[in-house]
Amino acid sequence: MKHTCPLCAPLVDADVIASSATLRVVWANEPLYPCFVRVVWQSHAAEMSDLSDAEQAQLMQAMMAIERAMRAVLAPDKINLASFGNLVPHVHWHIIPRWTDDAHWPQPTWAAVQREGVAHGAALKAALAYEIVQQLKLAERAQ
Repeated sequence: MKHTCPLCAPLVDADVIASSATLRVVWANEPLYPCFVRVVWQSHAAEMSDLSDAEQAQLMQAMMAIERAMRAVLAPDKINLASFGNLVPHVHWHIIPRWTDDAHWPQPTWAAVQREGVAHGAALKAALAYEIVQQLKLAERAQ
């Protein structure tokens, strides 16, 4: 399956925030949501239940570290965590900071645009990337 899975292929270096042997954190590059990130499990697995208990825990710890970083740097009104994979059956999570004045609020980011909205966080991307790396290091030490 690796040869046909787009998430198994290496991503452009500029998109990678952090990477380890087991997972990588990348910018989603969504213009309306500049601080939207994806956490991608490195090895090919279609479902969370394909991962061992320890791997599931590691992935969840990483996601919580990213959420803490987003809360500290961006102070969003809400953070959406979503695991989709209908078209790309490879374990990955979307972590999306949301604000009440973003383009889709209160609807999901894939719904119809509600207003022009504000693309929060573009100026804070470097600070967020730094904080994500720091939080991931703390999470790794805690394991």
